[in-house]
Amino acid sequence: MSPDLLFVGALLASLLLDLATKALVQSRFFLGESLPLLPGVALTYVRNTGAAFSLLAGAPAGWRRPFFYGVAAVACLAAVWMLRGVERRDRLSRLALGLIVGGALGNFIDRFRLGEVVDFVEVGVRGVYTWPVFNVAHSAVCVGVGLLVWRALRPLPAPAAAEREAR
Repeated sequence: MSPDLLFVGALLASLLLDLATKALVQSRFFLGESLPLLPGVALTYVRNTGAAFSLLAGAPAGWRRPFFYGVAAVACLAAVWMLRGVERRDRLSRLALGLIVGGALGNFIDRFRLGEVVDFVEVGVRGVYTWPVFNVAHSAVCVGVGLLVWRALRPLPAPAAAEREAR
């Protein structure tokens, strides 16, 4: 698979999966409704006006929404800029950047359409501790960042001499 197709494929897969799962939850659940799936895992339809962990949720919408639009735009532009410096053979970094852009765009679309983000994955033990409810876009961004950290800690080996001469 072409390295650029890997980036675009990861971007489109994460974006489309995010949008599809949010549409499914919105069509099948009432706001606040929860469906336990496994011990400690439930689908719970909530909306979040803030960032991760509801940061800035109480801030005035007049500056909160444009701020989050700007953050998403900067994240996408930074990822595309970083992509230009990634070696063609570094598929892990290309995958990671595609996931980050796809996730950022998924939540940007929610904020633009609804003024808030649809979240639905709840993990934890009710009444004891639950992780803040999240969605596919959040997961894509977190996995993408984790893969970039992995690549930073474990760089690609130098190309073989024959490979270097072929370039």
